[in-house]
Amino acid sequence: MTYILKQHPPALNLRVGHLAKQHILQHGLQAKDVDIIPGAAGGPKGIGLTGLDQAIFADFLTQAPQRRFLVGSSVGAWRFAAMIAQGAKRGPACLAELYSHLRFHTKMTMQDIEIISREMLSNILAQGTQHLISHPDYHLTIIAAKAEKQFQSDHKLALYSALLGIVVANSLSRDRLSHFMQRVICQPAQFPQFHIQPDAFKTHYLHFNQDNVADWLMASGSIPSVAPAVKNIADAPQGAYRDGGLIDYHIDLPFESQGIVLYPHFSNQITPGWFDKMFKSRKANPQNQARTLLISPSQSYLDALPLQRLPDRKDFVLKGLDDQTRIQMWKQSVTESQRLGDEFLEMVEKQNFAEHLQDL
Repeated sequence: MTYILKQHPPALNLRVGHLAKQHILQHGLQAKDVDIIPGAAGGPKGIGLTGLDQAIFADFLTQAPQRRFLVGSSVGAWRFAAMIAQGAKRGPACLAELYSHLRFHTKMTMQDIEIISREMLSNILAQGTQHLISHPDYHLTIIAAKAEKQFQSDHKLALYSALLGIVVANSLSRDRLSHFMQRVICQPAQFPQFHIQPDAFKTHYLHFNQDNVADWLMASGSIPSVAPAVKNIADAPQGAYRDGGLIDYHIDLPFESQGIVLYPHFSNQITPGWFDKMFKSRKANPQNQARTLLISPSQSYLDALPLQRLPDRKDFVLKGLDDQTRIQMWKQSVTESQRLGDEFLEMVEKQNFAEHLQDL
């Protein structure tokens, strides 16, 4: 099959860790090489990758079906859940459509947002919950954060005091976040398990099932002060669970990959935790990303989008951007994302990755 592209500047950036680079230069990129796919937190930015997700999962990975770990926090986990529950073409499109038509306003309470988000998640999962648990090829791995001490509370005074403490602690050292939260890695029980090498954060390995997977997906995307923590999750330790991106924003984890970590991402940088965004020096650990091929939209591609960037959560309340205009712009961004997928598939066909690789 030949993929014919219109004449555009490159739509993709490709950045690569040293082991992945060595492999690709020697062998190219084959579907059989890919064993882990991360999905970052980042809200609506994730739907800006719809076309790339469809190309990777529906056209590329199907060339070599095998068990793969899909490791996501927040919208990254939701992207993967939609794809597994509804299929590689329909799932990403469904997520993009539902997300685009959400309507938030500044007077909404956290409980209002939780109700809207759960309804959206129910529509994403539809009748596909069992696929999340038993899919033969895709091992969904959801990352959440277990809140500690006063960070468990959603009362404004306690919550904002905890957030202030977190900001101060993180400014001293990312490792100090471990005083406020612990990592949760939640996955199906009946397959070989995803594990990481130990780091500064206590990590709980838990299992999801039909009774609790929706709660785990909600917890993974529950942004403090925006949505309430998720509590009383079935078959889990008592506690309050929050957005996985707080610890693992762009999934800078010590992956135990034996092949290639294929990372479709909305940025050409990997920022370890959400609170690290304000520190340009907080970058990915090169050892963690040694086997990573990071694929992201190029600046020229972003400049051509309606907002000159991917959709963003701030667009819901951006001054001068009404809902109808925002929906139209987001939909256009989703449509344009087919260019990302087409360009990736063209590279796969030509195996000309070496011409595009930059060091990560």
